[in-house]
Amino acid sequence: MAVGKAYRSYMRSSQTNKARFFDAIVIGSGMGGLSTASFLAQAGKRVLVLEQHKTIGGFTHSFARGSYRWDVGLHYVGQVHVQGSLLNKVFRYITNNKLQWEPLDDIYDRAIFGSIEYEFPRGRKNLQKKLKEYFPNGADQQSIDKYFHLLGQVESLGVGYYLEKTLPLLLAPLARFFLQKKTRAFSDKTTLEILTNITDNSKLIGVLTAQYGDYGLAPGQSSFYMHALLVNHYMDGAAYPVGGGSAIAEKIVPIIEAANGMVLSGAQVANVLVEKNKAIGVRMFDGEAFFADTIVSAAGIANTYAQLLPVKTIKDHALDKAVRKLSPSTAHVALYAGIKKSAAALGLPRCNYWVYPESYDHDAARTHYQDVDAVLPVAFVSFPSAKDPEAQIKHPDRAVAEVVILLPYDWFKKWQGTALHDRGPDYESLKVTLAAKMLEQLYRVAPQVKGRVEYYEVSTPLTTQYFSAHPSGEIYGVEHTPARFRQNLLRVHTPIKNFYLAGQDIMTASIAGSAMSGLLCASVILKKNLLRVIH
Repeated sequence: MAVGKAYRSYMRSSQTNKARFFDAIVIGSGMGGLSTASFLAQAGKRVLVLEQHKTIGGFTHSFARGSYRWDVGLHYVGQVHVQGSLLNKVFRYITNNKLQWEPLDDIYDRAIFGSIEYEFPRGRKNLQKKLKEYFPNGADQQSIDKYFHLLGQVESLGVGYYLEKTLPLLLAPLARFFLQKKTRAFSDKTTLEILTNITDNSKLIGVLTAQYGDYGLAPGQSSFYMHALLVNHYMDGAAYPVGGGSAIAEKIVPIIEAANGMVLSGAQVANVLVEKNKAIGVRMFDGEAFFADTIVSAAGIANTYAQLLPVKTIKDHALDKAVRKLSPSTAHVALYAGIKKSAAALGLPRCNYWVYPESYDHDAARTHYQDVDAVLPVAFVSFPSAKDPEAQIKHPDRAVAEVVILLPYDWFKKWQGTALHDRGPDYESLKVTLAAKMLEQLYRVAPQVKGRVEYYEVSTPLTTQYFSAHPSGEIYGVEHTPARFRQNLLRVHTPIKNFYLAGQDIMTASIAGSAMSGLLCASVILKKNLLRVIH
């Protein structure tokens, strides 16, 4: 189902000046942009959303090849299926109660180390009990209890850390210490630092951090705060949108349009128009301009502060120097496989697999992954058609699988700037080699699909760069190190009047973090606490 309208078509049909003026312009139609736009539209604002890619949705968009359809970035979301949870309320509000979620299996994640499999069941007590079954040693059980105590402490921190991100630039420094002090006790330390303080069992640490791919950094580099947020996020299991990731945009776009707004695809912004340090609109690559009282960038902070603003504005606020201090998150390669048999007939599970070599040392495994022939440090395997009841109805004799691996963007730098589908034989050869490795992981967890894969293709960091415009093909924005959580740049307000930020760089990685950034951004713009509005 197509959503929004093509930019060129809109420009051909819209000749009046009114077509160029809006209450707010949002750059980027990912989860952060759509969330912000929905909140603003439901407050009566006429919003224009501009998406440079041909498809609306950012990392929630889907693509099809024949009778097969895959999501590019959404595999599961926590808390949305839990009635009354904050995230459940946010998604119900921004989709006007139109989006449905299908819970995954009670065992929603499975981690495989060599030949040993570990289950991650929904429910705090269930997970704690299961971990103790895997690690019955008395010292390990005490460590597990300490670990869950730490998770509970992080969960009880409250919203102070994020509240600071909504304060005006002049007020924020005065309140920052008090609002973020408790959080920094956890965010200033790496995951490995915290865990080695409670256990010396490397296998236990490896299992506790088996979901690290969800934020992209191994334990020795990631902030423990990010790790704890992620684990707490999935504590009650996870769910998948009925209709796939593209269903999110399909439900939100009509809300924006109902308020006389527009969502345009193929609409590439050249730069934000700034006069006397005040954002007044955007100029497109074809020279056309749109104007609004409020401009929001949900295109990532690196894009925004290094590319979208005028050079003078960047220099005046030293934004170029500030952005250079930020490091992009990991890049990835994905395999999209089409299987000639239904998920039900094949018995494919509604869960995800994290597949590792026999080593439980994630940092060492990532460090040793220096070339394509090295052992894969991690592979994520998922079966979207098993999770989505709609997919099983629409394509009863077909199933899809996805395999994702993490690797350095540097492997692909030499092809940067080359055209899509025309990067040369060496590039295609690398993709073939990586595909073979990923198919091996697929058959490892689902041997029943071997011989039934009818079609597959591979995306690389350059593919991600193409549809998301992220400079290094990063999937999680700014990397989630302890230093990230000390960055005062990652906030809703900017030094430019009427110009704001949304997206995962403002909150944390994932669909959930991006959706919540929309609530924060819209709250600032509307000068209203939207937590009191959603219900």
